[in-house]
Amino acid sequence: MRKLILGFYCSVDGKSADADNGIRDVMTGVDDPEQEKYFVDGLWEAGAFLMGRVTYEAMAGFWPTSDHPSAKAMNEIPKVVFSRTLESAGDWPETRIASGDTAAEIAELKAEPGKDLVAAGGTAFLHSLIKLGVVDEYRLWGLPAATGRGAPLFPELAEPLNLRLVKSTAFPSGVLELIYAPAG
Repeated sequence: MRKLILGFYCSVDGKSADADNGIRDVMTGVDDPEQEKYFVDGLWEAGAFLMGRVTYEAMAGFWPTSDHPSAKAMNEIPKVVFSRTLESAGDWPETRIASGDTAAEIAELKAEPGKDLVAAGGTAFLHSLIKLGVVDEYRLWGLPAATGRGAPLFPELAEPLNLRLVKSTAFPSGVLELIYAPAG
C-alpha cells in the first residue's frame, strides 16, 4: 500500500506561504544547489502529486512553460486535483480531477500499486487531509526566516497529534527538512 506524504514549506515559526507574509520570497530566494537537487530527486520518487484546486490553478499556469529545475518532474509526474467545482484539468500533462469523497479517493489511490503519493499546496487542502487522518508522513521544509503571520500547517486539532522524527536533513542555506510519521 502506498503512503500519503504531506510536504509543507514553512517559516521557522511554522507559517505557510499562503498569505503575503514574505515566505514565498524566502522560498524562491534560497540559492542552494544541494537542496534543489535533493528536492528534485525526491519529486521523482512520487507516484502522484496531490493538490487542491487553488494550488492546481496557480501551478498549472506556471509549470508547463517553466525552465525551473523542478519543471520536468512537475510536468511528467501524474497529478490528482481534488475539486468538486473544477470541470477540466486543462493542458497540464498527466493531470486528472478527483471530485468524489476525499477520504474514499485517497483510499483508492493508496491501494493502487506504485510509488508513494505526495500532497502539497495550500493549507485548506492540507488541513482537510490532516483532519481526515490519511497522512502517513509529514515532510516539513523549514525555511531560515520567521514571519509572525500566515497560516499554520496544523488546524485546530481535537487532540494532540503525536509524531516521531524519522529523518532530518540540514542544507548549507539553512533550510531544514524534517520528516515525521504519526507516533503509535
